[in-house]
Amino acid sequence: MKNQVNLKSVLAVLFLGIVIWFLPAPEGLSVQAWHLFAIFITTIIAVIFNVASIFNLSIVALAITILTGTLTPSEGYSGFSKGFILLIVVAFLLARGAINSGLGERIAYLIIRKLGKSTLGLGYSMAITDAIIAPAFPSNTARSGVLFPIIQSIAIGGGSRPDDGTGRKLGNFLMMNGVAGLTISSALWLTAMAANPAGVGIAQDIGIDINFGSWFLASIVPSLVALAAVPYVLFKVANPEVKHTPEAAEMANVKLQEMGAVTTKEWIMGITFILVVLAWALSGTLEIDKTAIAFLGLSVVMLTNIFTVDDLKKEGGVLEIWMWFSILYTLSSFLNVLGFMPWLGDKIAIFLEGYSWPIVYVVLVVSYVLIHYFFVSQTAQMLALYGVFLSVGITAGVPGTLLALMLLFATNFFAAITPQGSSANVIFAASGYLETQEMYKYGAVITVVNTVVYLVVGTAWISLLGF
Repeated sequence: MKNQVNLKSVLAVLFLGIVIWFLPAPEGLSVQAWHLFAIFITTIIAVIFNVASIFNLSIVALAITILTGTLTPSEGYSGFSKGFILLIVVAFLLARGAINSGLGERIAYLIIRKLGKSTLGLGYSMAITDAIIAPAFPSNTARSGVLFPIIQSIAIGGGSRPDDGTGRKLGNFLMMNGVAGLTISSALWLTAMAANPAGVGIAQDIGIDINFGSWFLASIVPSLVALAAVPYVLFKVANPEVKHTPEAAEMANVKLQEMGAVTTKEWIMGITFILVVLAWALSGTLEIDKTAIAFLGLSVVMLTNIFTVDDLKKEGGVLEIWMWFSILYTLSSFLNVLGFMPWLGDKIAIFLEGYSWPIVYVVLVVSYVLIHYFFVSQTAQMLALYGVFLSVGITAGVPGTLLALMLLFATNFFAAITPQGSSANVIFAASGYLETQEMYKYGAVITVVNTVVYLVVGTAWISLLGF
């Protein structure tokens, strides 16, 4: 994220916001709803064009919202007490424990030792590793930090370097495969990406209930199909020069020998990981709070010194995420409360009037995916458009739970569409193995495959489940 601001860009966006603010509220909308829209859309536009960091912009937006009386202080600060946002924050810290313990690295090397004797097998190894650790890592960016050094060491160990003309031997495919895998693992689990619980919260405001178990049940089949299809298709498109990598399996074996026996901390982290995920899955049946489960898991890894107070002091980014996420969620949710989202949904629905709900459903999902070309943040797009698209679809007769799930899956599986489509892409884009035009080409292929798989397989599966 940018830490500095461009004064010209700030003034241009500010001018746009002022113009929108003083335009007459359209018929059917209150002045309050229109003013909140002016603040929200100005903030989103500023995020899209990287005017400043999303953290800085959200703080400014909150201050303006309250100081202008658009929302009361209690309304403006309400997002900070949302349980699902606290869940995201605590799960971030719990994920750091998994990194500290070495558990994630060990899982990766165990899978590579088993499947990594070919380049395609390595691709599947990384994707499977990511899918396994994802439920306890509510950040695809954090998981990229776990996977990247392993992928990089495998590429270099296989004689593929970004700076000597050997990048396409192995590293080019493996780096883009890392990006692709993150798009699927994030759609597989409710807790695998920060925007997922927020989207569930928006859906619940509309009357659609999605929990950890129902999300996983709906996602498991299309995600497994995508997990099988995407690395294979990417392997054919990227066509790495090296097809067999027996040295990767050998390297994994050496790394595991260096790590030695499973440590006590890894056992504790692994058991905690499994129990937390199981408790999340059963939270609806047992009527227990998911956030409290996350706090309990965090307390275990802190009491056993897997995650310490010193580690907590280093996690300043978590505080930033909590603040900007809470603010933008609040602004988005009050746009719905004040009637803006239903009003906009009705306007969009006019253009889709007369079409059957399956056509509306496909148009909405595909449009939602393509619009991500213009967004640099999955979360920003979800907060800006998810409620609107969901409302439009429901008005047109699309089954609410089906559309709610598919749009949230899309918020994850479209992340590879551009190099800047997710913050998780950045570390791979900066590796030197991938040229910008290649990332656009590969990203388009990945997104098309994901979209087809989730729309065809996912829709059939969710419909079969009767959601």
